[in-house]
Amino acid sequence: MSHYFHTPDEPLVTHEFKATVFGNDLTFTASRGVFSGHKLDLGTSVLLREVDPPETGHVLDLGCGVGTIAVGLAVATPGITVDAVDVNARAVELTRMNAERHGVADRIRAMAPDEVDEATRYDEIWSNPPIRIGKDALHELLLTWLPRLRDEGVAWLVVGKNLGGDSLQRWLNDQGFPTQRVASAKGFRVLKTGSRVRS
Repeated sequence: MSHYFHTPDEPLVTHEFKATVFGNDLTFTASRGVFSGHKLDLGTSVLLREVDPPETGHVLDLGCGVGTIAVGLAVATPGITVDAVDVNARAVELTRMNAERHGVADRIRAMAPDEVDEATRYDEIWSNPPIRIGKDALHELLLTWLPRLRDEGVAWLVVGKNLGGDSLQRWLNDQGFPTQRVASAKGFRVLKTGSRVRS
């Protein structure tokens, strides 16, 4: 399993990178041992370019890394709140720091997965999911969080084509989550997934 899913033992040493998110020029505090810890990764950049932020609602950033999606959404849209979730405690810490830096800490809750109330439901889920944890673990992750969409909710996922983006789309449909590809760029698929169809 990737080291990104374990909190590093070494002391926190930070650096910065800049990214334009939804037309806003933002600076992120980052460090080693966190996904996308040196720059805005290509997959996330595709997702942020291809999908417009919601105007209102409660959003989940699943696998938040340094908070690029969570902070970008909150800065772009004053009408939303974001839960930013990551198993890496350093990622949670950095997301909190970046939310403070950009003045949106009052609308971003960065936390570990087990800190989220199981009754919480989301209008949207945004994620560059951790494909490299393996198919079984990825499926378990998605089956844990996608059911937390509200009835009219939607999830936006970005997945590398060569890492199984097309097969993941088929699997999601097979699980009862209606999924379509809405964009394809730079070797990545952007998937739109709806709440599970009830039988």
